[in-house]
Amino acid sequence: MSTPTNGEGRLDGAVVAVAGAAGPAGRAALLRLAEAGATVIAADADAARLAEAVDAARYAHGGATVIGDTVDLLDLDATRAWADRTEKEFGRIDGLVHLVGGWRGSATFAETDLADWELLEKLLIRTVQHTSLAFEAPLQRSGNGRYLLISAAGASKPTAGNAAYSASKAAAEAWTLALADSFRKAGGEQGPRAAAAVLVVKALVHDAMRAERPTAKFAGFTDVKELADAVVDVWGKPAQEVNGTRQWLTPRP
Repeated sequence: MSTPTNGEGRLDGAVVAVAGAAGPAGRAALLRLAEAGATVIAADADAARLAEAVDAARYAHGGATVIGDTVDLLDLDATRAWADRTEKEFGRIDGLVHLVGGWRGSATFAETDLADWELLEKLLIRTVQHTSLAFEAPLQRSGNGRYLLISAAGASKPTAGNAAYSASKAAAEAWTLALADSFRKAGGEQGPRAAAAVLVVKALVHDAMRAERPTAKFAGFTDVKELADAVVDVWGKPAQEVNGTRQWLTPRP
């Protein structure tokens, strides 16, 4: 069964889960997915911020189904339960958008604090492992499923003070591309029925950041609204074209 869409960026009838939904990028994604007609299942560890994000999306798009679910994505069993619960309630899952973020860095390579790695390994790698393992089968059953990781250009060109962050992002990308290979193999000669891909940004910017720094240029940054548009657009392309790709939303380093 393919994802319902009218070819114009619409996702009518689709069910899309968003991990890390309470941050600025998550909020923009909820708004855009709801606007596109999807049923949106939003998850975050921060219940209060998640409720605000869900309410904002519902208010902006009257009639949209936007559900908040407080999930500890560092717990594999809890993540699997979230996927199972979502598919059982809504009958399908057509996407998982992974927006769990975090950053730690240092002035120099020598000053790298390995405690930063311990934190980022959990936030940026472990959550990807858990969501991909939990959602692989439902996305296959969708017929046009998408697993989308939001990554950073630094994974391809690490800088001295970002060793832990860049290595975490690179590992998350590799894990996501392994999921893509799983989709490829499952599709056989007919091609993949689901796709895993990486959307790459330099960094993200949103209205509050611009208000705080009105003279800043934010060169090469991607606005969270542009990212949300790119997320929705992925469903408009064939799975075979999307699967296993890195899609650059900023100039390649």
